[in-house]
Amino acid sequence: MQPHLKLETGSISPYVLVCGDPARAELIANLCENPKQLAYNREYRTFVGTYNGQQVTITSHGVGSAGAAICFEELIKTGAKVIIRVGTCGALIDGLGQGDHIVTTAAVREDGVSSLLIPLGYPAVADSGVTDALEAACKREKAPYKRGIVVASDLFYPGILPSSLELYSKAGVPGVEMECATLFVIASLRGVRAGGILTVDGNPLKWNEGNYDPHGEKVTTGKSRMLKLALEGITTLAKSDKA
Repeated sequence: MQPHLKLETGSISPYVLVCGDPARAELIANLCENPKQLAYNREYRTFVGTYNGQQVTITSHGVGSAGAAICFEELIKTGAKVIIRVGTCGALIDGLGQGDHIVTTAAVREDGVSSLLIPLGYPAVADSGVTDALEAACKREKAPYKRGIVVASDLFYPGILPSSLELYSKAGVPGVEMECATLFVIASLRGVRAGGILTVDGNPLKWNEGNYDPHGEKVTTGKSRMLKLALEGITTLAKSDKA
C-alpha cells in the first residue's frame, strides 16, 4: 500500500484524472457511473468510476508541486499509465477570459520539485496524444480554449521579489498554474503519458483591477465544462489505446 495515497498496487484504472481539490475529485466522480471512493488521506482523495464504458480513476493532489509530486509518483507505482491534470489557472495574455480553457502542451519549470529530479535543461512536455485528445474534446464541444505552454510556479501571492509573469506574458505564454511541470517531468522520467486541461479564473497581472473571480458564474460554468472535457478526452484516449 502506498503510504500517502493509501492505495494498493493494481487497485486503480490506469487512466487517471488528477485535480487539486478533494471536493472537485468528488464532483468528477459523480459524473461517472458507479463511483466508488477508494481512499482519503490528507489532501489525497481517490475515486474510481465508469464514463462512456471506460473505468477511470480520479485523485486529488492538493496545492503546489511538493505534495502533488508525491501523488503522481504513488499513482504511477499503483498502476497509472495516463495522467491528466484538471485545474484552474491564471491567464497571462489577452483573448483568454474567465471560464476559458488552456490545453497544455508544455510547462515552464518554476516549480520547486522538478529541478531536484533532473536539470532544468530537461523539458517539461505533455504527451502529444493526450494533448490531441483533449483538444479534440474541446473542438467537439465548441469550448473556448487555447493550446499552449503554461508557467508552472509555486508562487501564488506575490512577495518583494519580482515575478516572471510579465516576461512570460510578453513571450506569449497563455497561462500560469502550479503543478503541470512537476507532472510532465515525472511522467517523462517514469515512462507514462500526461497532459492537462485548465480553466481560467482571472489574470494575475490584473488582480488589482479585480480580474480574479474563482467562484464567479463564468468560472463555475467553465470548471463544470472542463470536468466533462477531461472525461471525454481520457475515455476517448483509452478506447483508442484498445483499438
